[in-house]
Amino acid sequence: MKNKVQSFGKFLSAMVMPNIGALIAFGFMAALFIDTGWIPNKDFNTMVGPMLTYLIPILIAATGGKMVGGDRGRVVGAIAVIGAIMSDTSITMLMAAMIMGPLGGFCIKKFDRLMDGHMPAGFEMLINNFSVGIIGLLLALLGYIAIGPIMAAILAVLTAGVKLLVNHGLLPLIAIFIEPAKVLFLNNAINHGVFTPIATGQAEEVGKSIMYMLEANPGPGLGVLLAYMFFCKDKATKQSAPGAVIIHLFGGIHEIYFPYILMNPAVIIAPIIGNIVAIFWFNLTNCGLRGPASPGSIIAFLMMTPAEDMWKVIVGVALAAGISFLIASPIVRMAGTHKSLEDAKDEVAAKKAESKGQATPAQLGDMTQVKKIIFACDAGMGSSAMGATKFRKRIKGIRPDISVTNTSVDTIPADCDIAVVQEILVDRAKKSAPNAQIITIGNFLSDPHLDALYEKLEKAGTTEAGSVEEETAAAKESASDVVVKEGILLGQKAATKEEAIQAAGELLAKLGYVDASYVDAMQEREKITTTYMGMGVAIPHGTTQAKGTVKKTGIVLVQYPDGVSFGDEKAQLVFGIAGIGDEHLDMLSKISEMLEDEEVLETLKTTTDVEWILSKLS
Repeated sequence: MKNKVQSFGKFLSAMVMPNIGALIAFGFMAALFIDTGWIPNKDFNTMVGPMLTYLIPILIAATGGKMVGGDRGRVVGAIAVIGAIMSDTSITMLMAAMIMGPLGGFCIKKFDRLMDGHMPAGFEMLINNFSVGIIGLLLALLGYIAIGPIMAAILAVLTAGVKLLVNHGLLPLIAIFIEPAKVLFLNNAINHGVFTPIATGQAEEVGKSIMYMLEANPGPGLGVLLAYMFFCKDKATKQSAPGAVIIHLFGGIHEIYFPYILMNPAVIIAPIIGNIVAIFWFNLTNCGLRGPASPGSIIAFLMMTPAEDMWKVIVGVALAAGISFLIASPIVRMAGTHKSLEDAKDEVAAKKAESKGQATPAQLGDMTQVKKIIFACDAGMGSSAMGATKFRKRIKGIRPDISVTNTSVDTIPADCDIAVVQEILVDRAKKSAPNAQIITIGNFLSDPHLDALYEKLEKAGTTEAGSVEEETAAAKESASDVVVKEGILLGQKAATKEEAIQAAGELLAKLGYVDASYVDAMQEREKITTTYMGMGVAIPHGTTQAKGTVKKTGIVLVQYPDGVSFGDEKAQLVFGIAGIGDEHLDMLSKISEMLEDEEVLETLKTTTDVEWILSKLS
């Protein structure tokens, strides 16, 4: 049941989250220019209503349509919601948009499946365009006649329910559900799937809504973190709390305090009561925000606050933090910790992955049934190849029955059991291999999830004898052709990773491995997701589309003893890669073997002996 709720909540919030910017723009517009705004302006105020009535529902419906039916679903969803909007322009049809968008995507997707293989030659464009228009038209009529009025009635009931809670002073009790739901990563589902549609309608009517404040208030979590900062007995946890306070309060990343609650589950009572008190205060003083505070930082919270409510909101946040701190402090001081902060963080990571439809190694099922593990990156050329090689060697002795290979994230085979990808590529991996378990990692060489996956496989043990798939087909070119003396530059300096990638790419081009345009493709590949592998090693390479510019397989090495920043890490070794087919994988395997030896790796980062490096790669 929890998984279903999380999945449904994720689906709802996934339609709203990409369009939060539009809601914030509406909030700013209202806060500044309406009659009671900071700087009232009659002309600018004319934009507030249309943004809320038309723009935001259309954006949400288009997003929902694309999620289900791709680009054609996006257009059908946008057309379909117009009918619901026009059925009653006095309310904001956000809930209708969450239905009409996915419905439009579903209908066009079904139509395309029916027409697959039956499209008359020469009529493709005509049928594709008319099908979108006709299906969109029919759904718009349905939205006008039925969906719009039904959603208006449901919204009226929900709004009446909220008013009932407000009038009877019961709204604060909703915190009993909100705070535990946060730790289960249902916060976005509740906030943007339920509260935002109701709040937006109220904001249109009276200029603000308390519903925007219920989940986003940073006060309750702040109190918990302060309690750990002052009273936690574990030194490491106590030292980590101040940084978490800054990230939570000013960055709006509420997930940062979830591990601290999971360390001592009894602490959950602190943010619950803190939020109850804050909601009671907001309700008593008639507070509200103009638009959603997303992310839930104090900065976003105050920027969405009307001028007349500023001091009330500050007091409400302070009350939530103070009450939460007072209740959490004795619990933290007396109870110690039931589990370490690292264990709690792992549990949070598992819950977060679960809420996104991903998996962590601890959540995987029977490891004895795993037969194929795929490491996938954007191009399937460099980072995933090294990751697969290293992991394949690692499990060779314990699970020779498992095939570990690499590929592009868009070509993961359907029979893949586990796909290992970087988080930014998860959606593409799911589309490519919907039945595979997805493990997300930070880098392919050294990541806690890879260690956990290995331990899980090790516990399962070997189920049956079998041959390990060889590293790849034997390289068609010798090592002396793939790596040459002129392709090794030592003692270099670079200010940025872009300069380092440029240097590696230009060296590949100079040695005749690639066309000059391949260098630009290497820079584009880095923008998709980092090619930093861990352990001070980066392996920049081109995108999938740039493979046609590779003349022959080659690898170059540019050494930066002082390091070059690749995000939060520094790379001392930058291997530029250009491969035809799988010819470069043998050399990547050798490089991977070198990285296994810590002494060799450290020497590589500072040596001035090119011949020594060549001998290690031969």
